[in-house]
Amino acid sequence: MSNNKEDYEKFLVAPDRPPSLDQTGRRLFIIPAEVSGYFRKRRNLVYGFLIILFLVVPWTTFNGRQTIFLDISRRRFLFFDNLFFAHDAPLVFFLLAIAAFSIIFMTAVWGRVWCGWACPQTVFIDFIYRRIEEWTEGKAIQRRRLEKVDWTPRILFWKAIKWVLFFLASSHITHSAFAYFVGSKQLLNITLNAPSENWSLFVAVQVVTAVLLLNFGWFREQFCLIACPYGRLQSALMDDNSMAILYDHKRGEPRRQKGLPKESQGDCINCLRCVNVCPTGIDIREGLQMECIACTACADACDEIMLKVNKPQGLIRYASEAEIQGSKKNYFTFRNISYLLILLALFLGAVLGLTQRESLEVEVVRAIESPYQFANQEKTQIVNHFRVHLTNQTNQVLIIREIKVDEADIQVVSPTMAQSISPGQAVWVHVFLSFPRSKVPEGRLLLPYEISYEGEGPEEFKGQLILLAP
Repeated sequence: MSNNKEDYEKFLVAPDRPPSLDQTGRRLFIIPAEVSGYFRKRRNLVYGFLIILFLVVPWTTFNGRQTIFLDISRRRFLFFDNLFFAHDAPLVFFLLAIAAFSIIFMTAVWGRVWCGWACPQTVFIDFIYRRIEEWTEGKAIQRRRLEKVDWTPRILFWKAIKWVLFFLASSHITHSAFAYFVGSKQLLNITLNAPSENWSLFVAVQVVTAVLLLNFGWFREQFCLIACPYGRLQSALMDDNSMAILYDHKRGEPRRQKGLPKESQGDCINCLRCVNVCPTGIDIREGLQMECIACTACADACDEIMLKVNKPQGLIRYASEAEIQGSKKNYFTFRNISYLLILLALFLGAVLGLTQRESLEVEVVRAIESPYQFANQEKTQIVNHFRVHLTNQTNQVLIIREIKVDEADIQVVSPTMAQSISPGQAVWVHVFLSFPRSKVPEGRLLLPYEISYEGEGPEEFKGQLILLAP
């Protein structure tokens, strides 16, 4: 995109097409200018934190184990020394539902804050790839000039350096992502070996690296405009009370232009600085648009210009449509309160699920044979055979001691009960209960039982089983 004002004005007279396409449908590569200011500083802090979270956390350990490890093949998921399994699906549901409704709630209240502040597409491109471009090809105005001149050997050299660095960044992002699922130590060992020893993983890593390289290095804002559905959903998620990056028409119009008396002009001097810094190439003065990702670059750029022309800042700012029209902002709409209540319910469900989760999961099933057997010829003593499935849901070895019942005339026999279960391990234990026939006069008895075990300390699991007799 050119830095010439006339080129921008020609570019802006076509509201019937995306800002990154010219009148023939050919793509216009958007090269946003650098910007500094209140929001830019804070975005840098958020971006830096998210980059560390994504690229560093999978290579760290917590209590000797990988901090976050999503072992899908073994259906085991480790979060800060807390081990979860595939049968913990309700907790996964709560996690996904909380993530979804958090984005919905944030959009309803603060607009597309996710897109501009936390989306990986924005974070990686803005914090890594554009910095590489700036280091190899110069500031935005220099990069725009390079698009208009014939490439010399020197230009080709620096473009090659840029794409090599793009590849290294994409490769590191890919390996960090795979470390969550493969395991950082195992992935490092695999990487140091020949590709032929792990062809499937090698091909998967290269394919994902190529996709990220193409996306972050070339496709960029087109993903937001073409592939991402979130921008198209904002009309359903936002209303006049939702915050967004908006241009104050009442204060800014009419814009400065030739032939318009100075006393009739608004605060907008029509410098196009807001368009110059926009990563999707839109003119925010035309109102809220699908392409706007609420990155706040235009707000910082406009505030910078307002300071230079001695006018109040905030011509472009975070505001709601109601505020721009002079009404009072209302956060407590029925929809916002509904979203918040749903979020609180989901958080409560997740907390209850975590607090009620046992260290030892126990499942008791009746053995595949006759429901009961006689232990003597007089048929006065009955035996029930059960199979007990024990799963260690912790990251430490559990020592199973015994299964016991409170009834004195019921004898528990388990030849394999006393044993240790490794973290994540599941075992089957056979248990025989012998009791007098008179104990179950109606042929069925609900019997409480306890399984004692030791982890960090002595614990007990309490449950019930059904005794059967003729």
